[in-house]
Amino acid sequence: MKKSISVFLLLTIQLLMANVSLPYIFSDNMVLQRNSKIPVWGFASPHEKVSVSFKNQTKSTVADQNGNWKVDLDQEKEGGPFTLTIKGNNEIIFKNVLVGDVWLCSGQSNMEWALSSSEGYKEELNQKEFPIIRHIKIERKINSLPQNNLVKTEWNVANASTIGDFSAVAYFFAKKMYHERQVPIGIINSSWGGTVIEAWIPKNAFEQSPYFKEMIANMPQIDIESLQQKNFEAKTVFFEKKLNAKIADFNQEQFLSADYNASALKDLYVPKAWEQQGFEGFDGVAWVRKAIVLSDEDLAGNAVLYLGKIDDEDLTYFNGKLVGQMKQWSDDRIYTIPKEILKKGENIIAVKVNDTGGGGGLWSNDDEVKLVTAQKSIPLAGNWKFAVEKIYAAINQNEFPSLIYNAMIHPIEDFRISGVLWYQGESNAERAYEYNQSFPLLINSWRQKFGENLPFYFVQLATFNTKGDSNEGCDWCEVRDAQLNTTKMKNTGMVVTTDVGNPNDIHPRNKKTVGERLANLALNNGLKSPIYQKSTVKGNKITISFNTKEKLISKNNEILKGFEIAGNDQKFYPAKAEIKKNKIVVTCEKVSNPVAVRYGWKGDDSEINLFTEKGLPVAPFRTDSFKLSTENKKYQFELK
Repeated sequence: MKKSISVFLLLTIQLLMANVSLPYIFSDNMVLQRNSKIPVWGFASPHEKVSVSFKNQTKSTVADQNGNWKVDLDQEKEGGPFTLTIKGNNEIIFKNVLVGDVWLCSGQSNMEWALSSSEGYKEELNQKEFPIIRHIKIERKINSLPQNNLVKTEWNVANASTIGDFSAVAYFFAKKMYHERQVPIGIINSSWGGTVIEAWIPKNAFEQSPYFKEMIANMPQIDIESLQQKNFEAKTVFFEKKLNAKIADFNQEQFLSADYNASALKDLYVPKAWEQQGFEGFDGVAWVRKAIVLSDEDLAGNAVLYLGKIDDEDLTYFNGKLVGQMKQWSDDRIYTIPKEILKKGENIIAVKVNDTGGGGGLWSNDDEVKLVTAQKSIPLAGNWKFAVEKIYAAINQNEFPSLIYNAMIHPIEDFRISGVLWYQGESNAERAYEYNQSFPLLINSWRQKFGENLPFYFVQLATFNTKGDSNEGCDWCEVRDAQLNTTKMKNTGMVVTTDVGNPNDIHPRNKKTVGERLANLALNNGLKSPIYQKSTVKGNKITISFNTKEKLISKNNEILKGFEIAGNDQKFYPAKAEIKKNKIVVTCEKVSNPVAVRYGWKGDDSEINLFTEKGLPVAPFRTDSFKLSTENKKYQFELK
């Protein structure tokens, strides 16, 4: 009897193993790259025969001893819908498959940013006919080793019920591409907010880099589970020391109680991300609490609690009662407090924050955090009491190189694409100068996987109110400078966004202009921002030339703004700039022997106004090779 059961189980296991399967990049509604061989690959039993049929072609292969198989279908022209059929000991049929142009869209939050949270979303919902766009979101995942599959996901057809979850930049790019070329557009959205570029670069690229090979040689040889456990233990020790409290001792009921003496708890400034207050690398569940005093007059009606933005999710309590909750880290929290909950004297506001990765906590401007009662507005910015309920065991995606690449790019290396769109750099600002090494390394390493000289188009950092200038140093500007330098690489292009940013929002909501400018680069229609080419010094003047024949203008016919000039002392002064013969002549009374010019060298460079006649901003630049403020900052990893 036992022998019969064992044989039955063995046959069952063999039968299950025999089922042919494919990575999750393949699904109904997908787009396959036109005018290129079409790789199709997957998993089966060792030595299992597999056939793949598409349109009028069928190709067969045999799985290797590890059960891996792959066929290359002949190239096809655009069209569809078709079916893709894979047969082994079982059969899989993918329906509604199109052939067109596929673009890999990657980076951090400004690429990940959803259409539903962007300008123009309602107008897109109301269009009479949706363009032929398909979108697949690669789910967030990390691993210390290259993976052969993604987290389960699927392709979606663009329609009113789906486009809200599409990458906004990618959607507007795809829409313009479709209308111009009239071929289906597939978007692979593999992006993750708050990530550094090193997490997206494969390990072998670091090993081949003279600059990074020493760093990668010190990468711990440890599996992800062991790494996570070690990281969890180290973080627990680190944060408990910072808090002077045991995380396991946290008690929610006690924390919410008006009778709780919170004086011994750590102070945390609100609003400000806790990573900026000594809690770098913290992901998990934390609480903040503040006591306020209300008068009889404050109780005359409902109150409104404004908490600004909270990264990522919150549950907000007032006097122990849940008054609101939200999950979108970029949305403002505005909660109504029923007057029945209010009381004369001390009232307790408590916020539970679930930080799933990247930045965490309440992070808006001071004036956005307040309680408005029937009587007055009470500012809430300042020190709140802080406690941690839970630390997540998962390591931070930025703590080691290649972690995201292994899980979110490596599994799709064989999928053919037209090119790459990249929007990232904010998280590398503190090591901006090193971006001159890491960004080209990423581009070259991806081209080794997806195709040599593959088009690679990217977005220069937008306007944002960060500190620094030419004399103090400005890391945000130094990222832009590294991005500008990267345009020297073959078959790359850069979108300039100085005119569509928001100084007070790191996530400007105008994604349509960004996406359409990326499309202009892909269409090669000549609509691109000029970049600095060379400068000549003559007397007290420096003349700047650009790589364009387009007519340069001052927007709104105002005087040119944002130009600075320096002499040998490397001290920059605001300068006068004029357009002469489509070049810029820069002078300053305080600098009689100039050697350098900078343009737009501030985080908030929204005032700069040198444009082409067709409305495209000129990219910020510098003519000098002076030492930058981030030159000594290098990438490193360590368990905290």
